[in-house]
Amino acid sequence: MTTFGMLTHYSSYYQCLATTATTTTTKTTTTTKATTTTTTSTSTSSSGAKGTPVGFATGTTGGAGGVTVTPTTTAELLTYLSDSTTRIIVLTKIFDYTSYYGTTSGQACKLWTCTNGYTPQMTIENSVGQCDGQTLYDVTYYTSGASKALTVNSNKTIIGKGSSAGIKGIGLTLVNVSNVIIQNIQITDLNAEYVWGGDAINLSGATKVWIDHNYIARVGRQFIVSHYDPNTGITISNNYFDGTTSYSASCNGMHYWVFLFLGTADQITIMQNHIYHTSGRGPHIGGYTGDYSQQLHLVNNFYDNVGGHAIDAEVGSIVLAEGNYFQAVTTPDTGASAGGSEYFVQTVADAAACSSYMGRVCEWNRQDSASGTVASRLTTSVLSTVGSQSVVKGLKPMGVADVPAYVQANSGVGIVN
Repeated sequence: MTTFGMLTHYSSYYQCLATTATTTTTKTTTTTKATTTTTTSTSTSSSGAKGTPVGFATGTTGGAGGVTVTPTTTAELLTYLSDSTTRIIVLTKIFDYTSYYGTTSGQACKLWTCTNGYTPQMTIENSVGQCDGQTLYDVTYYTSGASKALTVNSNKTIIGKGSSAGIKGIGLTLVNVSNVIIQNIQITDLNAEYVWGGDAINLSGATKVWIDHNYIARVGRQFIVSHYDPNTGITISNNYFDGTTSYSASCNGMHYWVFLFLGTADQITIMQNHIYHTSGRGPHIGGYTGDYSQQLHLVNNFYDNVGGHAIDAEVGSIVLAEGNYFQAVTTPDTGASAGGSEYFVQTVADAAACSSYMGRVCEWNRQDSASGTVASRLTTSVLSTVGSQSVVKGLKPMGVADVPAYVQANSGVGIVN
């Protein structure tokens, strides 16, 4: 199953944003994230990456034992990523694929209207049908991102040098592969003005994938999306997801499409990430009944200035949320009405209840005074499923009070390499 053949599966997830009401959010000035010192390990493992993964991706070794290469051209990088050779791929610059595959002429519709100075995204017309009944406009966009991605094969480490290495104008797709590390790179500028303009990282049937210390910004669609084939052994850690955008579906300068997890049996750790200036899907997980069960451990993330919702756990999802800090987050959690199973730690009693299932107490989540409240979500079966996993029980979260400073100092590029 290919990533770009799955557009029809998105239709039930698209209507979270109102398409008829006019948004009137007041425009505000934002600041950029400062670079600070870090205590993150900088020791190189045999995988070529710095440090080793924790959580569900424990044991991932990437290109360990393979050939170390430093591509100089876009064509070289494309080959190194997609071939069957075990490799450590060192990036020393930004590889710009924006115009690599040329442009596509198509049509798009305007589903949102902003009256406050912001420019909303347009939506590319495709088989999903969001533009049905809408006025269509002729548009031209880059084929990279929209219908082309860089294929990543098994047994690869992709690691950037310094803070200015990565890819531009295109995303990475990992389909039916295993043992991949993506560390210290930028992925940016994928047709940001268009919904369906491109996902930064696509997972489908992937296992043992560690996505660590990257900077992702200005994409048309999801920062990270998992498709229907199960994605297991996934850890997303220490990344800086920057939602600052000039094209905002929510009319507030914030990117809405953050994480969309759809895999039928996903197992994902999201840990110590800076999720900044976004407005939704942080993550959206689940939404299907039947033989459908996704496990997510959401731990020690810093949600920073989210003008919408963060956690959105629907039917089929099993989510343990502990030690996350919510700063100026309108809706930290969409609540039980979303239909998922969730254990969201808020009190000493909530934290202590973990002990009988996990052999340790959980760390509580914290919302600052500018954030919304969270209704009680304490489904203990989460502790006997997600919590019973050795990689979850053995992970000791940091105290939630330390999360903002630590994550801001240690997330993103230029920290570990």
